[in-house]
Amino acid sequence: MAKKLLIDLQKLREYKDTPVEGVLKFGEYAGSFKTIRELASFQFSCRRCEKAPCLEACPSMALTKNRDDIVRRATLLCVRCKSCIFVCPFGTLMDDLFVVKTSGRSFIRLHGEKDLQRFADSLPGEVASITDLEEEPARQVFSLSENILIKEFTWR
Repeated sequence: MAKKLLIDLQKLREYKDTPVEGVLKFGEYAGSFKTIRELASFQFSCRRCEKAPCLEACPSMALTKNRDDIVRRATLLCVRCKSCIFVCPFGTLMDDLFVVKTSGRSFIRLHGEKDLQRFADSLPGEVASITDLEEEPARQVFSLSENILIKEFTWR
């Protein structure tokens, strides 16, 4: 059984000054530059409103929904005006998702076990760890990818 990275999304949100951001650059994310924090927030925290106010408020049309009603942000279209943050009735969108973080921050492409371990080692143990666990929705543990698990209290 392959090792997986388990990230507690709430604790990751609270740890704002993380020196490292994990990004996915394979599979459906091969052509994008999406952080784990952004992907997990949209996939597990978002309430998937039928008439999503965030999409309507975006002046640059950077937010869209995929076939599973998951909101996606086109990073190159986003002007970081934060209109979507202000209209989200559930507070799903966090301000730190839209801040350009260049100084003192590095990115780890989370693909193989070495990358996962390096990312886990860069954060406190309560935020991220390597595990043998599998997805377990009853315990609020969900798969983001084949080797990344997210612990999050979802609305469903």
